[in-house]
Amino acid sequence: MQELYKPDDYKRVLEIALLVATEPLPLSELKKLFDETFDDDTWQILLDDLRRDWSGRGVELVRLASGWRFQTRPEYQVYIDRLKNEKAPKYSRAVMETLSIIAYRQPVTRGDIEDIRGVAVSPNILKTLESRGWIDVVGHRDAPGRPALYATTKIFLDDLGLRSLIELPPLSEIERIMNTEPNQAALAADFVASVSEEINKDTTESVTHSERVLPTE
Repeated sequence: MQELYKPDDYKRVLEIALLVATEPLPLSELKKLFDETFDDDTWQILLDDLRRDWSGRGVELVRLASGWRFQTRPEYQVYIDRLKNEKAPKYSRAVMETLSIIAYRQPVTRGDIEDIRGVAVSPNILKTLESRGWIDVVGHRDAPGRPALYATTKIFLDDLGLRSLIELPPLSEIERIMNTEPNQAALAADFVASVSEEINKDTTESVTHSERVLPTE
């Protein structure tokens, strides 16, 4: 087993673990790599140093909602996409409008979504978003029938390259950001095109603070 003596040795192990990982690794998983126990400041220094080591390359180390991962820099993603045999799935306007409402008004019930869109929401739409891992049931509203409350997931944030909902840009900024970040285009192009203007309007029922669920690391 390779002995670890200096910071560069530890960074090398972190680098290897993150490069071979198939999904973002949270700090709790990274801590399993070493016998030593480091404080959070030391971990932050190691990860920040590793991120700087990769600056200027075609791949970058980023922190997302689910943890840390290496990913292709946006300006090079268009070339990598040419190697993919399958195109990114396309979703209907109804699906993307529903996702938009959940993202910006969460947690919401199916009834809330229908009030905003002005049309009935097919159960298949919610099932599509759940199967993609973008939304989940986070509770039930204290109302007749106890309708399910839907919110976005860490997978949704990861796919948008975000760490938390706080980083979700205003609707007016989404298109500008997505137009400069091709690696998010598979989701964002439809997401932007389908965002309903109704989301910017006040709803008749406000969401209480106790209902709001923000994904955390």
